[in-house]
Amino acid sequence: MSISLLDGSLQLSIFFDKGDQEFDDNICLCFKEDCPEEEKILYAGETNIYITSEQARELAAQLLDAAEKSSHSSR
Repeated sequence: MSISLLDGSLQLSIFFDKGDQEFDDNICLCFKEDCPEEEKILYAGETNIYITSEQARELAAQLLDAAEKSSHSSR
């Protein structure tokens, strides 16, 4: 599954990396940029960040909290 960000120039895929299942940090946040070099926010066209399941849960909780606050502020 991929999430399109920044008007489609940045794609974020989040997945469990079975090849790294022996490591605690086996959840991959894969960022892919498709834009001109001068517009890139990352050095590479693809950047992978590996996090643990606990970090993924904390990230999810913080995203949900921010989304909830955003929904309430627009009312």
